[in-house]
Amino acid sequence: MKKKIGIMGGTFDPIHIGHLIIAEKAYEQFDLQQIRFMPAGNPPHKQDRKRQTTDEQRIEMVRRAIAGNPHFALSLEDMKPDEYSYTFRTLERLKKQNPDEEYYFIIGGDSLFEFDHWMKPDRICHSAIILAAGRNSVARSEVEDQIAYLSEKYQGEVHLIDVPDLNISSSMLRDWIQSSDTFRYYVPEPVYEYIIEQKLYQLEEA
Repeated sequence: MKKKIGIMGGTFDPIHIGHLIIAEKAYEQFDLQQIRFMPAGNPPHKQDRKRQTTDEQRIEMVRRAIAGNPHFALSLEDMKPDEYSYTFRTLERLKKQNPDEEYYFIIGGDSLFEFDHWMKPDRICHSAIILAAGRNSVARSEVEDQIAYLSEKYQGEVHLIDVPDLNISSSMLRDWIQSSDTFRYYVPEPVYEYIIEQKLYQLEEA
């Protein structure tokens, strides 16, 4: 029997409770053995991130966020700052290196409707089962139609994670922090303390 491994990718700038809740629900719903949080080193679609933190800072936030959960793990497999991070390449490399593992790639509701525009979506679907969160702003029937469409088009498995859309985004939190609005409890407490301590996402004059 292959080990069922969930992959939670993203820039995590910063990681927030929405990421953790989606990952935990995927773990429970699909009987996974581990969720690996995989920060992207150089995603091609996010080259102009405002108030960008360093790779080391993003890694440390993920490390702090998942500490204490025995089935969450940090993976630096995608942390390659000298080249673009493409999901299909990462998954194919992992599949080749670890034939005893089966991968479940976890995406958010926005990514579900943008998946057609990703690089080599067919190769992603051939390397992993896709687990997608829904969106409260989109009817469940539309989400299910999109899942059926992607499954048929790319001849892969795409499933819906039964989790509510918390309407939290990293960009929203960065804006709040810059504006000195409260963001406590939207991120795990160790991450909150780290952001305050390091003065992350603030304007330079602040």
